[in-house]
Amino acid sequence: MSIENYGEHSCGFTYDVFLSFRGEDVRHNFIGYLRDALKHRGINAFFDDNNLKPGEDISPALLKAIEESKISVIVFSENYASSRWCLGELVKIIECTKKENKKQIAFPIFFHVDPSDVRHQRKSYAKAMAAHEIRFGKDSENVKAWTAALSEAADLKGHHINTGYVTKVVLFLGI
Repeated sequence: MSIENYGEHSCGFTYDVFLSFRGEDVRHNFIGYLRDALKHRGINAFFDDNNLKPGEDISPALLKAIEESKISVIVFSENYASSRWCLGELVKIIECTKKENKKQIAFPIFFHVDPSDVRHQRKSYAKAMAAHEIRFGKDSENVKAWTAALSEAADLKGHHINTGYVTKVVLFLGI
């Protein structure tokens, strides 16, 4: 079933799609293209287009948008895990997919990163998580939650983009 068809089953949801991404990596290329394709197809997508200031926590409005979205598209890019904001979104997304009363779906896109590097926190993901461990402590509940969410999300069925082409993801999503 394509994303377009999920709209027919979105009873109780405000948004069809929530986009989670690291702005500095993909905002001006992949996300712009994906957002235009979703809009063109009449798919109601939420994505936060505000630049966050360092140290800000994830807003209650953003957490609510995740809860009210039928599908969350997580765009894992090289610097995704360096953002505690992105990791907070990811934890919430995974949490929402586990609720039995709502059938929310998470769909990962691995944008120029290997899914196994996300799953096992290697390469840029290892560096980011090591920095979080130094800042918050290895036994921090946040660090533990972020690590678990990265592993769980990387195990989901998704799409790996390792070329410069983004068109095939739009086709894969059925939009």
